Amino acid sequence: MTITLNTTKIATPRLGALTITGLAAITVASAATMTVAATGHAAGISLDMAGAPIPVTGFGVLTAGLSLIGLVLAVALTRWARHPRRTFVRTTVVLTALSLIPDAIADASSPTKALLMLTHLVAAAIVIPAIARRLTA
Repeated sequence: MTITLNTTKIATPRLGALTITGLAAITVASAATMTVAATGHAAGISLDMAGAPIPVTGFGVLTAGLSLIGLVLAVALTRWARHPRRTFVRTTVVLTALSLIPDAIADASSPTKALLMLTHLVAAAIVIPAIARRLTA
């Protein structure tokens, strides 16, 4: 008995390149945010929020998780948006700006708030352009 399966190629080379580039950028951004947090902590900035310490690895984990959501957004936009790059950049810049609000109102010292905001901006500066370059205009 012979069974023949018809397979359809789901991922296009462009989608594969987008995914690989996105995952690489996410890895770099996660390492960068942990480095920023560790450097800030070594310089004397507290990583305590509401009396609980934020572990340095937590910066990398949250960066990776939220950046993966951004990558999923980019993949969706390649399928459904008329102008994926422009839509992705505009959306992620707005989301980055909105992500600063919880840091600004957090129960933490001003230097801690600034450090938290800096990590958001560092991650965005790495991930957004890397993914946007792979999207069609």
